[in-house]
Amino acid sequence: AEKRPSPRAVFCEEILDTLALGIGDYFEKTRAFKTIGVALSGGRDSLLCMLIARRYLDTRYADLDAAGRQQKAAEILRGFFMPTRFSSEITKRAAELTAAEVGAPFVSLSIDDAFDREVEAATRLLQPGEQLTALTKQNIQARLRAARMWNWANSSGGLFLQTSNMSEKAVGYCTIGGDMEGALSVIANLPKTVVNYVLDYLLETTGSPAIKATLEKPASAELAADQEDEKDLMPFPILDACFALFAGEKMSPPEVALAVKTMFPAVDPAKIDAHVTRFARLFTISIF
Repeated sequence: AEKRPSPRAVFCEEILDTLALGIGDYFEKTRAFKTIGVALSGGRDSLLCMLIARRYLDTRYADLDAAGRQQKAAEILRGFFMPTRFSSEITKRAAELTAAEVGAPFVSLSIDDAFDREVEAATRLLQPGEQLTALTKQNIQARLRAARMWNWANSSGGLFLQTSNMSEKAVGYCTIGGDMEGALSVIANLPKTVVNYVLDYLLETTGSPAIKATLEKPASAELAADQEDEKDLMPFPILDACFALFAGEKMSPPEVALAVKTMFPAVDPAKIDAHVTRFARLFTISIF
């Protein structure tokens, strides 16, 4: 008898096929684009977006052999890496591997000089007693990258894919004019836990060197020294549980806290109370 795929495989494959179809429909039906570009950070979100874009091409050109599909990828896909002093060698290698794995031409171009110039310019806009905040310096980097991606898109007929996930958008852990930019937001409805789950599945089923390299480092925006997303926010499983209960089930913060304590009994209840309070505040601010 034919072996039936596992529920996990069905779940992940359906997500991947659906998102690949979305990219393909937008790319083809608008008739506005010649190429598809991703600003690769060496992180999970941009990696998944690029893999989904390649999946679209493999499906669209399934009649071609492997060499033919690789040629189509080289014609259509584009990968970019725009590091600063905060970018690690691990993420650079992961970005390079991602582009190589999908067959996309790859450009690495530092934004450090532009970052220094913009920090100086932004400082000159301030009045006595005001100073540039650490958060502003992080946002400057994200906005510089987005501006360069738009310039590329304008010049090449490129479909600029936005790579932000649902969890980070829900709590405003993103930059207006920065990583919220793009013509199509591929994983805007995927919680971070699902992003990680799908990548774990792909690593197990494909042995992808790009995924393996990406998962070597804790998730980080790399916009400041020693930055880690879960340290800035909270563990993503807890964040996503808060999101599902508070935004999806319309529970009050005390109700959310009670449910989350049941879901994560190994976590200090006081920490969960703090996480839930913080989530509710960040989510409400983000919505407005």
